[in-house]
Amino acid sequence: MRTDEFDFALPERLIAQNPPERRGASRLLCMRKDAKEDRLFADLPLMVREHDVLVFNDTRVLKARLSGMKTSGGKVEVLIERLLDEHHALAQVRASHAPKPDSQLLLSAGGFLRSSVAHTGVPLAGEECLPVTVLGFEGGFFRLRFDSEDSVATLLERYGQLPLPPYITHAAGDEDEERYQTVYARQPGAVAAPTAGLHFDDDMFAALRAQGAQIAYVTLHIGAGTFQPVRVEHTHEHVMHSECYAIPQQTVEAVHQAKARGGRVIAVGTTSLRAMESAVCDGKLKAGKGETNIFITPDYRFKLVDTLLTNFHLPRSTLLMLACAFGGMREMLAAYRHAVEQEYRFFSYGDAMLIERKP
Repeated sequence: MRTDEFDFALPERLIAQNPPERRGASRLLCMRKDAKEDRLFADLPLMVREHDVLVFNDTRVLKARLSGMKTSGGKVEVLIERLLDEHHALAQVRASHAPKPDSQLLLSAGGFLRSSVAHTGVPLAGEECLPVTVLGFEGGFFRLRFDSEDSVATLLERYGQLPLPPYITHAAGDEDEERYQTVYARQPGAVAAPTAGLHFDDDMFAALRAQGAQIAYVTLHIGAGTFQPVRVEHTHEHVMHSECYAIPQQTVEAVHQAKARGGRVIAVGTTSLRAMESAVCDGKLKAGKGETNIFITPDYRFKLVDTLLTNFHLPRSTLLMLACAFGGMREMLAAYRHAVEQEYRFFSYGDAMLIERKP
Protein backbone atom coordinates (compact mmCIF):
# COMPACT_ATOMS: atom_id res chain seq x y z
CA MET A 1 0.00 0.00 0.00
CA ARG A 2 1.06 3.61 -0.40
CA THR A 3 2.26 5.31 2.75
CA ASP A 4 0.25 8.46 1.99
CA GLU A 5 -2.96 6.43 2.35
CA PHE A 6 -2.31 6.59 6.11
CA ASP A 7 -2.05 10.37 6.28
CA PHE A 8 -4.53 12.67 8.00
CA ALA A 9 -4.71 16.33 8.95
CA LEU A 10 -4.08 16.98 12.64
CA PRO A 11 -4.20 20.47 14.16
CA GLU A 12 -1.16 21.00 16.37
CA ARG A 13 -3.36 22.15 19.23
CA LEU A 14 -4.74 18.59 19.57
CA ILE A 15 -1.30 17.11 20.38
CA ALA A 16 -1.38 16.62 24.15
CA GLN A 17 1.67 18.24 25.73
CA ASN A 18 0.85 17.22 29.31
CA PRO A 19 -1.03 14.35 30.93
CA PRO A 20 -4.54 14.90 32.29
CA GLU A 21 -4.79 16.04 35.90
CA ARG A 22 -5.15 12.44 37.07
CA ARG A 23 -4.71 9.05 35.45
CA GLY A 24 -7.84 7.88 33.70
CA ALA A 25 -9.35 11.36 33.32
CA SER A 26 -9.39 10.85 29.56
CA ARG A 27 -11.93 10.25 26.83
CA LEU A 28 -12.48 6.90 25.15
CA LEU A 29 -13.63 6.42 21.56
CA CYS A 30 -15.23 2.97 21.25
CA MET A 31 -15.22 1.28 17.84
CA ARG A 32 -17.68 -1.61 17.69
CA LYS A 33 -18.16 -3.02 14.21
CA ASP A 34 -19.39 -0.03 12.20
CA ALA A 35 -20.50 2.03 15.20
CA LYS A 36 -18.59 4.81 16.97
CA GLU A 37 -19.37 5.83 20.53
CA ASP A 38 -17.85 8.69 22.52
CA ARG A 39 -17.27 7.61 26.11
CA LEU A 40 -15.02 8.34 29.08
CA PHE A 41 -12.08 6.13 29.96
CA ALA A 42 -13.74 5.59 33.35
CA ASP A 43 -16.43 3.63 31.46
CA LEU A 44 -13.97 0.92 30.41
CA PRO A 45 -15.13 -1.65 33.03
CA LEU A 46 -18.63 -1.45 31.53
CA MET A 47 -17.20 -2.76 28.27
CA VAL A 48 -15.24 -5.62 29.79
CA ARG A 49 -16.89 -9.00 30.27
CA GLU A 50 -16.43 -11.81 32.71
CA HIS A 51 -13.63 -14.18 31.56
CA ASP A 52 -11.92 -11.50 29.44
CA VAL A 53 -8.17 -11.13 29.95
CA LEU A 54 -6.45 -7.77 29.60
CA VAL A 55 -2.77 -8.06 28.70
CA PHE A 56 -0.43 -5.20 29.65
CA ASN A 57 3.16 -4.44 28.70
CA ASP A 58 5.13 -4.08 31.95
CA THR A 59 8.26 -2.55 30.41
CA ARG A 60 9.78 0.37 32.30
CA VAL A 61 11.11 3.45 30.51
CA LEU A 62 14.81 4.08 30.98
CA LYS A 63 16.19 7.56 31.54
CA ALA A 64 17.81 6.94 28.20
CA ARG A 65 18.82 10.44 27.06
CA LEU A 66 22.33 11.74 27.79
CA SER A 67 24.25 14.71 26.44
CA GLY A 68 27.93 15.51 26.32
CA MET A 69 30.82 16.02 23.95
CA LYS A 70 33.35 14.18 21.86
CA THR A 71 36.89 14.32 23.21
CA SER A 72 37.84 15.52 19.73
CA GLY A 73 35.39 18.41 20.16
CA GLY A 74 31.73 18.94 19.35
CA LYS A 75 28.54 18.33 21.29
CA VAL A 76 26.66 15.03 21.15
CA GLU A 77 23.29 13.75 22.25
CA VAL A 78 22.91 10.05 23.00
CA LEU A 79 19.65 8.12 23.12
CA ILE A 80 20.12 4.58 24.39
CA GLU A 81 18.19 2.11 22.25
CA ARG A 82 18.98 -1.15 24.04
CA LEU A 83 21.03 -2.41 26.97
CA LEU A 84 23.22 -5.27 25.77
CA ASP A 85 24.84 -6.18 29.10
CA GLU A 86 26.17 -4.47 32.22
CA HIS A 87 28.49 -2.13 30.32
CA HIS A 88 27.42 -2.12 26.66
CA ALA A 89 24.48 -0.54 24.85
CA LEU A 90 23.19 0.32 21.39
CA ALA A 91 22.34 3.97 20.90
CA GLN A 92 21.48 6.74 18.51
CA VAL A 93 24.17 9.43 18.57
CA ARG A 94 23.42 12.88 17.23
CA ALA A 95 26.43 15.03 16.41
CA SER A 96 27.59 17.40 13.68
CA HIS A 97 30.00 14.65 12.58
CA ALA A 98 29.38 10.99 13.43
CA PRO A 99 31.84 9.62 16.01
CA LYS A 100 34.42 7.15 14.69
CA PRO A 101 35.13 3.67 16.08
CA ASP A 102 37.47 3.71 19.11
CA SER A 103 36.72 7.39 19.74
CA GLN A 104 35.58 8.59 23.15
CA LEU A 105 32.58 10.53 24.36
CA LEU A 106 32.28 12.39 27.65
CA LEU A 107 28.64 12.30 28.69
CA SER A 108 27.11 14.51 31.31
CA ALA A 109 26.97 13.35 34.89
CA GLY A 110 25.11 15.99 36.81
CA GLY A 111 24.41 18.34 33.93
CA PHE A 112 27.80 19.85 33.14
CA LEU A 113 26.90 20.13 29.46
CA ARG A 114 24.17 22.64 30.26
CA SER A 115 26.76 24.81 32.02
CA SER A 116 30.43 24.74 31.13
CA VAL A 117 30.56 22.49 28.05
CA ALA A 118 27.71 24.32 26.38
CA HIS A 119 29.70 27.54 26.52
CA THR A 120 33.37 26.54 26.54
CA GLY A 121 33.48 23.04 25.07
CA VAL A 122 35.14 21.53 28.17
CA PRO A 123 33.92 20.62 31.67
CA LEU A 124 35.06 22.76 34.55
CA ALA A 125 37.63 21.34 36.95
CA GLY A 126 35.97 18.88 39.30
CA GLU A 127 32.85 18.38 37.17
CA GLU A 128 31.96 14.72 36.77
CA CYS A 129 31.51 13.04 33.39
CA LEU A 130 30.87 9.54 32.08
CA PRO A 131 33.55 8.20 29.70
CA VAL A 132 32.10 6.15 26.86
CA THR A 133 33.95 4.38 24.04
CA VAL A 134 32.38 4.10 20.58
CA LEU A 135 33.00 0.52 19.44
CA GLY A 136 31.34 0.68 16.03
CA PHE A 137 28.13 1.11 14.06
CA GLU A 138 25.70 -1.74 13.46
CA GLY A 139 22.09 -2.01 12.35
CA GLY A 140 21.57 1.74 12.37
CA PHE A 141 22.91 2.21 15.92
CA PHE A 142 26.24 2.91 17.59
CA ARG A 143 27.62 0.24 19.90
CA LEU A 144 28.89 1.92 23.06
CA ARG A 145 30.95 0.75 26.04
CA PHE A 146 30.42 2.63 29.30
CA ASP A 147 33.85 2.74 30.94
CA SER A 148 32.60 2.87 34.54
CA GLU A 149 32.31 0.36 37.36
CA ASP A 150 28.55 0.87 37.63
CA SER A 151 26.20 -0.75 35.15
CA VAL A 152 24.66 1.21 32.29
CA ALA A 153 21.23 0.84 33.91
CA THR A 154 22.53 2.33 37.16
CA LEU A 155 24.23 5.21 35.36
CA LEU A 156 21.11 6.02 33.35
CA GLU A 157 18.93 6.06 36.43
CA ARG A 158 21.40 8.35 38.16
CA TYR A 159 22.31 10.73 35.34
CA GLY A 160 19.98 10.24 32.38
CA GLN A 161 16.90 12.17 31.33
CA LEU A 162 13.53 10.71 30.47
CA PRO A 163 13.26 10.54 26.64
CA LEU A 164 9.95 12.24 25.96
CA PRO A 165 8.60 11.84 22.41
CA PRO A 166 9.74 14.45 19.86
CA TYR A 167 6.25 15.93 19.54
CA ILE A 168 6.25 16.93 23.25
CA THR A 169 7.95 20.29 23.25
CA HIS A 170 8.95 20.71 26.91
CA ALA A 171 11.91 19.11 28.66
CA ALA A 172 11.07 16.22 30.99
CA GLY A 173 10.16 17.48 34.46
CA ASP A 174 9.02 16.02 37.76
CA GLU A 175 5.48 15.43 36.48
CA ASP A 176 6.81 13.49 33.49
CA GLU A 177 9.04 11.37 35.74
CA GLU A 178 5.85 9.99 37.28
CA ARG A 179 3.27 10.20 34.51
CA TYR A 180 5.33 9.00 31.53
CA GLN A 181 5.58 5.65 33.29
CA THR A 182 2.80 3.14 33.92
CA VAL A 183 1.91 2.33 37.52
CA TYR A 184 2.79 -1.34 36.84
CA ALA A 185 6.14 -0.76 35.07
CA ARG A 186 8.71 -3.21 36.44
CA GLN A 187 11.06 -4.44 33.66
CA PRO A 188 13.57 -1.68 32.71
CA GLY A 189 14.49 -1.52 29.06
CA ALA A 190 12.20 0.77 27.01
CA VAL A 191 12.95 4.19 25.56
CA ALA A 192 9.24 4.99 25.16
CA ALA A 193 6.24 4.26 27.34
CA PRO A 194 3.47 1.82 26.36
CA THR A 195 1.14 4.79 26.36
CA ALA A 196 -2.22 3.00 26.42
CA GLY A 197 -1.23 1.86 29.89
CA LEU A 198 -0.71 5.40 31.18
CA HIS A 199 -4.48 5.72 31.75
CA PHE A 200 -4.64 2.95 34.37
CA ASP A 201 -4.49 3.35 38.15
CA ASP A 202 -5.16 1.00 41.06
CA ASP A 203 -8.85 1.87 41.16
CA MET A 204 -9.27 0.91 37.49
CA PHE A 205 -7.54 -2.43 38.07
CA ALA A 206 -9.89 -3.11 40.99
CA ALA A 207 -12.93 -2.25 38.85
CA LEU A 208 -11.79 -4.56 36.04
CA ARG A 209 -11.25 -7.47 38.44
CA ALA A 210 -14.68 -6.80 39.96
CA GLN A 211 -16.13 -7.41 36.48
CA GLY A 212 -14.53 -10.86 36.46
CA ALA A 213 -11.69 -9.98 34.09
CA GLN A 214 -8.15 -11.30 34.47
CA ILE A 215 -5.01 -9.17 34.35
CA ALA A 216 -1.85 -10.50 32.69
CA TYR A 217 1.48 -9.09 31.54
CA VAL A 218 4.00 -9.39 28.73
CA THR A 219 7.21 -7.43 28.26
CA LEU A 220 8.25 -5.70 25.05
CA HIS A 221 11.03 -3.14 25.35
CA ILE A 222 9.99 -0.33 23.03
CA GLY A 223 12.75 1.15 20.88
CA ALA A 224 13.20 4.63 19.46
CA GLY A 225 11.94 3.37 16.10
CA THR A 226 8.38 3.65 17.44
CA PHE A 227 8.54 7.41 16.73
CA GLN A 228 9.94 7.08 13.22
CA PRO A 229 7.52 7.91 10.39
CA VAL A 230 7.46 5.59 7.41
CA ARG A 231 9.51 7.52 4.86
CA VAL A 232 9.29 5.10 1.93
CA GLU A 233 6.61 5.44 -0.73
CA HIS A 234 5.17 1.94 -0.27
CA THR A 235 4.71 0.10 3.01
CA HIS A 236 6.44 -3.09 1.86
CA GLU A 237 9.70 -1.13 1.55
CA HIS A 238 9.77 -0.22 5.25
CA VAL A 239 11.97 -2.22 7.65
CA MET A 240 11.09 -2.30 11.35
CA HIS A 241 13.74 -2.19 14.06
CA SER A 242 13.87 -5.37 16.11
CA GLU A 243 12.67 -5.31 19.73
CA CYS A 244 12.96 -7.96 22.43
CA TYR A 245 9.95 -9.43 24.21
CA ALA A 246 9.10 -11.99 26.88
CA ILE A 247 5.88 -13.96 27.45
CA PRO A 248 5.50 -15.51 30.93
CA GLN A 249 3.91 -18.93 31.28
CA GLN A 250 1.35 -17.41 33.65
CA THR A 251 0.16 -15.12 30.83
CA VAL A 252 -0.08 -18.04 28.41
CA GLU A 253 -2.31 -19.87 30.87
CA ALA A 254 -4.49 -16.78 31.44
CA VAL A 255 -4.96 -16.29 27.69
CA HIS A 256 -5.80 -19.93 27.02
CA GLN A 257 -8.19 -19.97 29.97
CA ALA A 258 -9.97 -16.87 28.70
CA LYS A 259 -10.35 -18.37 25.23
CA ALA A 260 -11.63 -21.66 26.65
CA ARG A 261 -14.30 -19.85 28.66
CA GLY A 262 -15.48 -17.69 25.78
CA GLY A 263 -13.66 -14.57 26.93
CA ARG A 264 -11.70 -12.12 24.82
CA VAL A 265 -8.02 -11.32 24.71
CA ILE A 266 -7.77 -7.53 25.10
CA ALA A 267 -4.35 -6.11 24.26
CA VAL A 268 -3.63 -2.93 26.21
CA GLY A 269 -1.47 -1.13 23.68
CA THR A 270 0.01 -1.99 20.32
CA THR A 271 3.17 -3.32 21.97
CA SER A 272 1.25 -5.95 23.94
CA LEU A 273 -0.48 -6.94 20.71
CA ARG A 274 2.79 -7.16 18.78
CA ALA A 275 4.42 -9.26 21.48
CA MET A 276 1.56 -11.76 21.58
CA GLU A 277 1.07 -11.97 17.84
CA SER A 278 4.83 -12.62 17.50
CA ALA A 279 4.68 -15.46 20.04
CA VAL A 280 1.81 -17.46 18.52
CA CYS A 281 2.74 -20.88 17.16
CA ASP A 282 0.18 -23.27 15.69
CA GLY A 283 -2.61 -21.04 16.89
CA LYS A 284 -1.49 -20.94 20.53
CA LEU A 285 0.47 -18.40 22.54
CA LYS A 286 3.87 -19.74 23.61
CA ALA A 287 5.89 -18.70 26.65
CA GLY A 288 9.48 -17.57 26.25
CA LYS A 289 11.71 -14.76 25.05
CA GLY A 290 12.33 -13.59 21.51
CA GLU A 291 12.98 -10.78 19.06
CA THR A 292 10.34 -9.27 16.83
CA ASN A 293 10.31 -6.86 13.93
CA ILE A 294 6.73 -7.69 13.06
CA PHE A 295 5.19 -5.01 10.82
CA ILE A 296 1.39 -5.21 10.84
CA THR A 297 -0.38 -3.64 7.87
CA PRO A 298 -3.94 -4.13 6.54
CA ASP A 299 -3.11 -7.43 4.83
CA TYR A 300 -2.19 -9.06 8.16
CA ARG A 301 -4.31 -11.90 9.56
CA PHE A 302 -4.54 -11.68 13.36
CA LYS A 303 -4.02 -14.91 15.25
CA LEU A 304 -4.95 -14.18 18.86
CA VAL A 305 -6.01 -10.68 19.95
CA ASP A 306 -9.74 -9.85 19.87
CA THR A 307 -9.84 -6.26 21.14
CA LEU A 308 -7.25 -3.47 21.21
CA LEU A 309 -7.03 -0.52 23.59
CA THR A 310 -4.70 2.10 22.17
CA ASN A 311 -4.03 5.82 22.00
CA PHE A 312 -4.25 7.89 18.81
CA HIS A 313 -1.14 7.60 16.63
CA LEU A 314 0.93 9.76 14.31
CA PRO A 315 0.09 10.11 10.62
CA ARG A 316 1.99 7.68 8.37
CA SER A 317 3.22 5.73 11.40
CA THR A 318 3.52 1.96 11.70
CA LEU A 319 1.18 2.12 14.73
CA LEU A 320 -1.58 3.78 12.71
CA MET A 321 -1.10 1.08 10.08
CA LEU A 322 -1.52 -1.55 12.80
CA ALA A 323 -4.75 0.09 14.02
CA CYS A 324 -6.06 0.16 10.44
CA ALA A 325 -5.22 -3.53 10.07
CA PHE A 326 -7.07 -4.35 13.27
CA GLY A 327 -10.22 -2.25 12.97
CA GLY A 328 -10.47 -1.82 9.20
CA MET A 329 -8.81 0.92 7.20
CA ARG A 330 -11.97 2.76 6.19
CA GLU A 331 -13.34 2.57 9.72
CA MET A 332 -10.13 3.72 11.41
CA LEU A 333 -9.50 6.68 9.13
CA ALA A 334 -13.13 7.73 9.65
CA ALA A 335 -12.62 7.36 13.40
CA TYR A 336 -9.56 9.59 13.25
CA ARG A 337 -11.48 12.25 11.34
CA HIS A 338 -14.21 12.02 13.99
CA ALA A 339 -11.62 12.34 16.76
CA VAL A 340 -10.22 15.50 15.16
CA GLU A 341 -13.71 16.97 14.76
CA GLN A 342 -14.55 16.17 18.40
CA GLU A 343 -11.18 17.50 19.55
CA TYR A 344 -9.85 14.38 21.20
CA ARG A 345 -6.31 14.72 22.57
CA PHE A 346 -3.70 12.89 20.51
CA PHE A 347 -0.55 10.81 21.08
CA SER A 348 1.22 9.74 24.28
CA TYR A 349 -0.56 11.96 26.81
CA GLY A 350 -3.80 11.93 24.85
CA ASP A 351 -7.09 10.03 24.84
CA ALA A 352 -7.72 6.36 24.01
CA MET A 353 -9.61 4.12 21.59
CA LEU A 354 -11.15 0.71 22.23
CA ILE A 355 -11.29 -1.23 18.96
CA GLU A 356 -13.04 -4.51 18.23
CA ARG A 357 -11.19 -6.54 15.64
CA LYS A 358 -12.82 -6.43 12.24
CA PRO A 359 -13.59 -9.95 10.93
